[in-house]
Amino acid sequence: MAEPTSSQGPFRRTWRMARGWYASEERAAAWGLTAATLVLTLAQIGTQLRLNLWHRDFFNALEQRDPVQSSGQVGLFLLLAALSMAIAVSQLWARQMLALRWRRWLVHHLQERWLADACHYRMGLLPDAADNPDQRISENTRWATVMAVDLATGLLHAVLTLVSFAGVLWVLSSVVRLGGVAVPGSLVLVAVVYALAGGTLTWLIGRPLVDINIRRNQTESDHRFALVRLRESAEAVALIRGGRDEATGLRGAFARVVGTMHELLRTERQLMWLGSGYGMVAAVVPLLLASPVYFAGALTLGALMQLAQAFVEVVKSLSWFQENWPRLADWRSHVERIVALEDSLDAAEALGAAGGIAVEEGAAVLAFEGLELRGPDGAVLVAEASAVIRAGERVLIQGESGTGKSTLFRAAAGLWPWGSGRVRVPPREAMMILPQRPYLPLGTLREAVSYPAPAGRFADAAVQAALIRCGLPALVGRLDEQGRWDRSLSLGQQQRIGFARLLLHRPDWILLDEATSAVDEAGQAALMGLFAVELVGSTLVSIGHRDGLVRHHDRVLRLVAGPAGARMVDGPLAPRAKALVVAPLR
Repeated sequence: MAEPTSSQGPFRRTWRMARGWYASEERAAAWGLTAATLVLTLAQIGTQLRLNLWHRDFFNALEQRDPVQSSGQVGLFLLLAALSMAIAVSQLWARQMLALRWRRWLVHHLQERWLADACHYRMGLLPDAADNPDQRISENTRWATVMAVDLATGLLHAVLTLVSFAGVLWVLSSVVRLGGVAVPGSLVLVAVVYALAGGTLTWLIGRPLVDINIRRNQTESDHRFALVRLRESAEAVALIRGGRDEATGLRGAFARVVGTMHELLRTERQLMWLGSGYGMVAAVVPLLLASPVYFAGALTLGALMQLAQAFVEVVKSLSWFQENWPRLADWRSHVERIVALEDSLDAAEALGAAGGIAVEEGAAVLAFEGLELRGPDGAVLVAEASAVIRAGERVLIQGESGTGKSTLFRAAAGLWPWGSGRVRVPPREAMMILPQRPYLPLGTLREAVSYPAPAGRFADAAVQAALIRCGLPALVGRLDEQGRWDRSLSLGQQQRIGFARLLLHRPDWILLDEATSAVDEAGQAALMGLFAVELVGSTLVSIGHRDGLVRHHDRVLRLVAGPAGARMVDGPLAPRAKALVVAPLR
C-alpha cells in the first residue's frame, strides 16, 4: 500500500509525534533531557571555539620556535581534549535517554490507541488503512525517534557553530583579497557560495531518496509479513505440499526489496562521489585564498591555521543538509509510516464514533431493534432484525453462510460500524463471546485458560477442575508451561479451553459463535451440557449449523436470505427439541 500524502512537512509531522510526550505525565523528563542536550551542545561549541584559538597560539609558537610556549599549548590541548570527551559522552547519554524515553512513550501511546475500543479490529475494516501496524510500532518508532533526536541535535550544533565561527572567519578574512579587491568578510562569502553549490548538487542527485526509502520500508515489511504468515500457516502449507509455491512467492517479495535497494545504493554512491570531493576541496580553499597574504607577511602561521579551521567549520555548518541528506530521507520514510498509522487510527476512531448502529449498554436484555447491517461496500447483509432475548433464555441463531449471523454478534459487541437501528446489550462485564477460534495469548497455559483475567485470579484447583470438566485432563499438569498454545493444541482443544474459561468466569450472558465446530457430536453435547449444570443460570445465545445444537436451546432465530439482504424470523423450537442432553465429556 502506498503511504498517503500529507500537506504537512516532515518537521511538523515529527512535532505531531512529539507534542503528546512533551505534554504528558513524562513532560518533566522530556523537557529536562531536551534542556540537558541543548546545554551540552552549547558546551561543545564553546570547547570548539577555544580549540580554534588554540590552533592560532600553538602554530604561532611553532613559527617562533618557542619550546616553552609549545609545551604549554600541548598541556592546554590535553585539558581541552579531556573536557571535550567528557562533554561528548554526556551529550550522547542525554541524546540516548531523550530518544529512548520518547520512543517508549510513543510505542505505549500507539499500542494503547490501537487496542482501545477495538481500533485494531476497525482498522482491518478500512480499505486504505496502514498495513503492518506491528512493524510500524516496533521498528519505525525506533528509527523515527533516534534519528529525529540525532538530526535535531546535529542541526542545532550546525546553527550554533555557524553563528560562532562565522564571526571568527569574518574578522580573520579582513586581510584576504579576492582578485585583488578587498571584500568585507570575503571568506564568509566564499563559504556560503561553496555550500550553496554543494547543496544544490546534493538536492538534484538525492531528491529521489525519500520516495526510495518509503518504498524500501514498504517492501521490507511486505517480505517480513510474508515470512510471518508462512510461519503461522506452516502445517497447512506442509500438508498441501505448497513449499515450492511459497518459495517462489518469497523470492518475488524479496526481489522487490532488492530492486529498491539497488535504487537506494546507486543514489548513495552518486552522493558519495560528490561528498568525497566536496570535503577535500573545502579544506584547501581557504589556504589557497589566504596564502598570498601569508607569504607577504601580513598573516602569521597561527592566524592562517585558525582561519582555515574556521572556514572548514563554517562550510561544514552550511553543508549540514547536504551531508545528512541520505539520513534525512531515511528518517522521513519512518516518520511517514508512523503518521500514516496515526491517520488510520484517527479514521478507525472516527468510524467507531460515526457508526450508524446505536449500542445501548447496561440493559437487562439483549435486543435487536430495527437493525440493518451493511458491508463496507454498502451491500445489505441483514435487511431487518428485531428480537428480544431475555435473561435465562437459550436462543439458537441459524441461517445460511453469509447471511450475517456473526455480524450480529459484532454489532452486539459494538464492533460493526455499518448499518442502522439499535442494539441493547447487558453490561460488558456480564458478557462473554466465544468465537470459533478462541484467542490464546502468549505465555503459560494458566494465562491462556484465565484470559482475559490475570493468571492469579483463579486458584489452581479451580483451573484444574475446569480443564478436567471440559475434557482436557492431560493438560492439568502443564499449567505453568510456556508455549504457543494456539499452535500446539488442536482447534478442538482450543475450543474446549474456551469453555473452561466460561466455567472460571461464569458470565451471566454467553454468546457462542460456532464455538463447538471443531469437536465431535459427543464432545459438543458434553460441552453444551455445561449449561444444564454448572452454567444453568447463564443466558445462552448460540450461532451454529449442527442439528445437535437444537436440543440445547428453547428458541430459534433464523436469518432467511433474500435478494435485498437477510431477514430475521423468530420462533420457538419444536417441543421434542427442548430436552437437554448431558453426555459425559470425553
